[in-house]
Amino acid sequence: MNKPGSLRAAIAAAAPELKTSPDKFNVFIDGGTIVSISTSMPSFEYRCTINLILLDFAGDADQVFIALLAWVRTNQPDLMDNDTLRQSAIKFEVDHLNNETCDISITLPLTESVRVTRDAAGAYQVQHLQEPVPDWRTTGSLVAL
Repeated sequence: MNKPGSLRAAIAAAAPELKTSPDKFNVFIDGGTIVSISTSMPSFEYRCTINLILLDFAGDADQVFIALLAWVRTNQPDLMDNDTLRQSAIKFEVDHLNNETCDISITLPLTESVRVTRDAAGAYQVQHLQEPVPDWRTTGSLVAL
Protein backbone atom coordinates (compact mmCIF):
# COMPACT_ATOMS: atom_id res chain seq x y z
CA MET A 1 0.00 0.00 0.00
CA ASN A 2 1.30 3.42 -0.92
CA LYS A 3 -1.28 5.73 0.61
CA PRO A 4 -0.40 5.26 4.32
CA GLY A 5 3.23 6.24 3.70
CA SER A 6 2.21 9.14 1.52
CA LEU A 7 -0.21 10.42 4.17
CA ARG A 8 2.41 10.05 6.88
CA ALA A 9 4.89 12.08 4.82
CA ALA A 10 2.32 14.84 4.20
CA ILE A 11 1.49 15.15 7.91
CA ALA A 12 5.15 15.04 8.95
CA ALA A 13 5.98 17.80 6.45
CA ALA A 14 3.32 20.01 8.03
CA ALA A 15 4.51 19.41 11.59
CA PRO A 16 8.33 19.50 11.71
CA GLU A 17 8.46 18.17 15.28
CA LEU A 18 7.16 14.86 13.89
CA LYS A 19 10.24 14.63 11.66
CA THR A 20 12.60 15.15 14.58
CA SER A 21 10.68 12.71 16.81
CA PRO A 22 9.27 10.10 14.40
CA ASP A 23 8.62 7.69 17.29
CA LYS A 24 5.85 10.08 18.39
CA PHE A 25 3.97 9.58 15.11
CA ASN A 26 2.43 6.16 14.57
CA VAL A 27 0.39 4.94 11.62
CA PHE A 28 -1.81 1.87 11.98
CA ILE A 29 -3.94 0.13 9.39
CA ASP A 30 -7.08 -1.28 10.98
CA GLY A 31 -9.78 -3.52 9.58
CA GLY A 32 -8.19 -4.03 6.19
CA THR A 33 -9.79 -6.05 3.43
CA ILE A 34 -8.78 -6.94 -0.08
CA VAL A 35 -11.52 -6.78 -2.69
CA SER A 36 -10.69 -8.77 -5.77
CA ILE A 37 -11.84 -7.70 -9.19
CA SER A 38 -13.40 -10.43 -11.30
CA THR A 39 -11.04 -10.35 -14.26
CA SER A 40 -8.46 -12.70 -15.71
CA MET A 41 -5.75 -10.78 -13.82
CA PRO A 42 -5.55 -10.68 -10.02
CA SER A 43 -6.17 -6.91 -9.79
CA PHE A 44 -7.65 -5.80 -6.48
CA GLU A 45 -8.46 -2.95 -4.15
CA TYR A 46 -7.18 -2.40 -0.64
CA ARG A 47 -9.83 -1.10 1.77
CA CYS A 48 -8.96 -0.19 5.33
CA THR A 49 -9.21 2.33 8.11
CA ILE A 50 -6.01 4.21 8.78
CA ASN A 51 -5.31 5.45 12.29
CA LEU A 52 -2.77 8.24 12.72
CA ILE A 53 -1.58 8.74 16.28
CA LEU A 54 0.45 11.76 17.30
CA LEU A 55 1.86 11.32 20.80
CA ASP A 56 2.85 14.09 23.17
CA PHE A 57 2.17 16.59 20.37
CA ALA A 58 3.03 20.22 21.13
CA GLY A 59 2.63 21.63 17.63
CA ASP A 60 -0.22 23.37 15.86
CA ALA A 61 -3.05 20.89 15.33
CA ASP A 62 -4.54 23.17 12.66
CA GLN A 63 -1.48 22.55 10.48
CA VAL A 64 -1.93 18.80 10.86
CA PHE A 65 -5.59 18.94 9.84
CA ILE A 66 -4.90 21.31 6.93
CA ALA A 67 -2.23 18.92 5.62
CA LEU A 68 -4.61 15.99 6.12
CA LEU A 69 -7.39 17.66 4.12
CA ALA A 70 -5.01 18.71 1.35
CA TRP A 71 -3.80 15.12 1.09
CA VAL A 72 -7.37 13.77 1.11
CA ARG A 73 -8.37 16.19 -1.67
CA THR A 74 -5.84 14.54 -3.99
CA ASN A 75 -5.57 10.97 -2.71
CA GLN A 76 -9.01 10.09 -1.35
CA PRO A 77 -11.33 12.70 -2.89
CA ASP A 78 -14.51 10.72 -2.27
CA LEU A 79 -14.21 11.72 1.39
CA MET A 80 -14.77 15.33 0.33
CA ASP A 81 -16.91 14.93 -2.78
CA ASN A 82 -19.52 12.61 -1.26
CA ASP A 83 -21.77 14.56 1.10
CA THR A 84 -22.37 11.62 3.45
CA LEU A 85 -18.68 10.77 3.71
CA ARG A 86 -17.66 14.43 4.02
CA GLN A 87 -19.73 14.77 7.18
CA SER A 88 -18.51 11.72 9.06
CA ALA A 89 -15.64 9.79 7.48
CA ILE A 90 -12.71 11.67 9.04
CA LYS A 91 -12.77 11.31 12.81
CA PHE A 92 -10.42 12.40 15.56
CA GLU A 93 -9.92 12.25 19.31
CA VAL A 94 -7.66 14.43 21.45
CA ASP A 95 -6.37 13.68 24.94
CA HIS A 96 -4.88 16.76 26.58
CA LEU A 97 -1.89 15.65 28.61
CA ASN A 98 -1.06 19.05 30.10
CA ASN A 99 -1.23 22.71 29.07
CA GLU A 100 1.25 22.20 26.25
CA THR A 101 0.88 18.70 24.81
CA CYS A 102 -1.78 16.28 23.70
CA ASP A 103 -2.23 12.93 22.02
CA ILE A 104 -4.20 13.10 18.77
CA SER A 105 -5.80 10.12 17.06
CA ILE A 106 -7.20 10.56 13.53
CA THR A 107 -9.05 7.83 11.65
CA LEU A 108 -10.27 7.75 8.09
CA PRO A 109 -11.19 5.11 5.53
CA LEU A 110 -8.83 4.53 2.62
CA THR A 111 -9.07 2.62 -0.62
CA GLU A 112 -6.25 1.93 -3.04
CA SER A 113 -6.73 0.26 -6.42
CA VAL A 114 -4.01 -2.03 -7.74
CA ARG A 115 -3.88 -3.11 -11.37
CA VAL A 116 -2.04 -6.36 -12.00
CA THR A 117 -0.96 -7.36 -15.52
CA ARG A 118 1.58 -9.74 -17.01
CA ASP A 119 4.51 -8.71 -19.14
CA ALA A 120 5.73 -10.61 -22.21
CA ALA A 121 7.77 -12.95 -20.02
CA GLY A 122 4.71 -13.77 -17.88
CA ALA A 123 5.87 -11.88 -14.78
CA TYR A 124 3.29 -9.90 -12.83
CA GLN A 125 3.47 -6.13 -13.15
CA VAL A 126 1.84 -4.14 -10.35
CA GLN A 127 0.55 -0.58 -10.73
CA HIS A 128 -1.02 1.39 -7.87
CA LEU A 129 -3.61 3.57 -9.59
CA GLN A 130 -4.07 7.26 -8.95
CA GLU A 131 -7.49 8.49 -7.93
CA PRO A 132 -9.60 9.58 -10.90
CA VAL A 133 -10.17 13.31 -11.23
CA PRO A 134 -13.82 14.15 -11.98
CA ASP A 135 -14.42 16.36 -15.01
CA TRP A 136 -16.08 19.03 -12.88
CA ARG A 137 -12.83 19.46 -10.94
CA THR A 138 -10.81 20.19 -14.05
CA THR A 139 -13.46 22.31 -15.80
CA GLY A 140 -14.77 24.06 -12.69
CA SER A 141 -18.32 23.20 -13.67
CA LEU A 142 -20.72 20.61 -12.28
CA VAL A 143 -22.59 20.56 -15.58
CA ALA A 144 -21.11 18.72 -18.52
CA LEU A 145 -20.80 21.00 -21.54
